[in-house]
Amino acid sequence: MAETNLDLAGLERHVKIRRDSRAKRMALRLDPANRCVHLVLPRFASPRKAQHFIDEHRQWVFDRISELPEFIPFVDGEVIPVLGREVEIVVRYDEHRKSTKIELQDHILLVETNLEDYEPRIKRFLKNLAREYLTDMLEEKTSNLTRQSKKIQIRDTKSRWGSCSADGNISLSWRLIFAPLNAMDYVVAHEAAHLEHMDHSKRFWNLCEKLCVSYKDGKSWMRKHGYTLHRYG
Repeated sequence: MAETNLDLAGLERHVKIRRDSRAKRMALRLDPANRCVHLVLPRFASPRKAQHFIDEHRQWVFDRISELPEFIPFVDGEVIPVLGREVEIVVRYDEHRKSTKIELQDHILLVETNLEDYEPRIKRFLKNLAREYLTDMLEEKTSNLTRQSKKIQIRDTKSRWGSCSADGNISLSWRLIFAPLNAMDYVVAHEAAHLEHMDHSKRFWNLCEKLCVSYKDGKSWMRKHGYTLHRYG
């Protein structure tokens, strides 16, 4: 079947079609990071059934896309949350400067630069800040565990805010820097707890809660609002 033959009628920008040999049924999966919906088709799904499925869910797709928060770029005057507080980006441009300096103050992210396209520098600054803060938080939480993390990676993941491999490598999303502190704390505690329990058993959740500053609030925020972290930059 040629997926391009599907009549998307207004959904062309919002729906990405892919075959999945492991899929047992058709499904729509929201992708906030790319502001689209993936239509997953089993290997032998017929064109007629696929068209019927997308027609039935057309309004659902429109509703989910329209509910996504507006994109916020890293430009002068925009306000973004950083480490639990609202921060305004203030850019001071000077073509005679030799380099770019970025400083996080109480409620200002001050950018002094000679660059017209300074957004990549802001993104790099925030990634480094996230790496420093998340690493310190993780090391503090694992200090009393019987097993320590072997490697900590900070990434820009699309669907998972954190992960812990069987050999003790922990990965965290730099975008957690935009979440409330209790939500960030929950994700770090969640991955730290996996160092002791590589499952989601009762023992795991008990340890996760013990490591958290505000377990219920942090977990609830990530479940309800985590997708909004993709709107920044």
